[in-house]
Amino acid sequence: MTADLSDWIETHAAATPDKLALQFGDVTISYRGLCQRVHGATGLLRQGLQVGPGERIAYLGFNSPEFLVLLFACARLGAMLVPLNWRLELPELVRVVNHAGACVLFADPAHQQLAADLVRQCPSCALAESEALEPGHSRVDPAADGNDRVSPRSITAPDPQAGPTTPVLLVYTSGTTGQPKGVVLTQRALLFNALNSIDMHELTSSAHVLTVLPMFHVGGLNIQTTPALYVGATVTLHQRFDPGATLAALRMERPSHLVLVPATISALIQHPDWHRTDVQCLKMLTTGSSSVPHLLIQAWHERGVPVIQVYGSTETGPVALYQRREAALTSIGSVGRGAAHTQLGIVSKGVDVASGQPGELLLRGPNLFREYWQDPEATAAVLVDGWFKTGDIGSRDRRGFVFIHDRKKDMVISGGENIYPAELEQVLSGVPGIKEAAVVGMPDAKWGEVPVAVVVAVAPGTLTVDGVCSAFEGVLARYKHPRAVVFTSVLPRNAMGKVLKEELRDALSTGTIEMVERS
Repeated sequence: MTADLSDWIETHAAATPDKLALQFGDVTISYRGLCQRVHGATGLLRQGLQVGPGERIAYLGFNSPEFLVLLFACARLGAMLVPLNWRLELPELVRVVNHAGACVLFADPAHQQLAADLVRQCPSCALAESEALEPGHSRVDPAADGNDRVSPRSITAPDPQAGPTTPVLLVYTSGTTGQPKGVVLTQRALLFNALNSIDMHELTSSAHVLTVLPMFHVGGLNIQTTPALYVGATVTLHQRFDPGATLAALRMERPSHLVLVPATISALIQHPDWHRTDVQCLKMLTTGSSSVPHLLIQAWHERGVPVIQVYGSTETGPVALYQRREAALTSIGSVGRGAAHTQLGIVSKGVDVASGQPGELLLRGPNLFREYWQDPEATAAVLVDGWFKTGDIGSRDRRGFVFIHDRKKDMVISGGENIYPAELEQVLSGVPGIKEAAVVGMPDAKWGEVPVAVVVAVAPGTLTVDGVCSAFEGVLARYKHPRAVVFTSVLPRNAMGKVLKEELRDALSTGTIEMVERS
């Protein structure tokens, strides 16, 4: 086992220094160049910014080489990278940065104003530009001689405290109470997640991964991107997903691996360039995040590309269950079997269930998260005797393939983004004229699901759809806003007063309650 994650880059820089590691627009970075950038960033963090082991470094920006450079520099120092979702609104970002206790915030050029606004409300956090991580911009040159304060070697050497058990990622995911939770992933977790991915994708140094999903999610970062760097493969980064740019990359750059969520798969298929793009450079297409319509899978299978599914969460790195290529056509609808380094259990009332019977999915393995940051109660609730209680209900067939029947609590997955209704319900509770409200997920052809607000007014006829929706502006990210509002006289509840959301979904589906789309 390596001492820290930066050893991945060091190893390939020594063995294949000129091998292309990262391609980003017109920028190409070899493994030697990537290693040099990691050393430079280590010096900048340690000497220029006085960052030490255990401290948290936030990053706000689109996909870029600087994001990955920061990750490996943090691993070298024993610090933690806190990726920020640039789709969040300012109040949401403030909560995350303050809760993480980040001491430095790096921001790319596109997010400098938002970053400046953010640090003004986070007094313990200093602002740095991501350009400072590029060659020639660092305040500390690791190759320079005569540094009065510290030798180049001490600037760039790994911290002796950094190692497999050291936390390296602090990723925030929406909590079921409406407050984000910080998931702590160690270097060991990322290593074994990479090993799971390598088994899933048959990754070798000859692979070429195209990354278009945002790396502030573990899906974009860890399903293929970091595993590719572990094996010494090439990664092409796109700042953000664009269907035309993705199809152009498939035509011109011929990557072997790609991860998409159902919403982005649909966007590709609907693009006018879809039918003139040869996609058979892909050994497979990987997807997950939500149930995948069979029509989307079939569209790729007809073009000669097997679609494999992965299951997991931020807490699992995320790779925990998966299909392999040979099972793509024989287990459609399944999320696969337990990963190479992850143990699976399906239980009901504390007892393992038989094949075909539903139960809660439990996971155990070295890829699991260590804890929720500064939240021991939430940690203890889901980590029991080494097992992670996913809260998802599924079953396993006689071949061992797992099928998911229901999702964790009431979470809505819209376009690959997790949305917890409690966040929206908190906003609705503060709207004048609303007596009570609930939010449920409803099927959507484009996004998979969308949140719908069901509202009971204090006085009927006093609220409008636009008035309700305006409460979310500047408070929650746009993708979290309700796509429709329903006005009703009462919410169905059980004897304990809990809102019966399944009844609400059924009423909406059957038209018993009419949805009103926002204008």
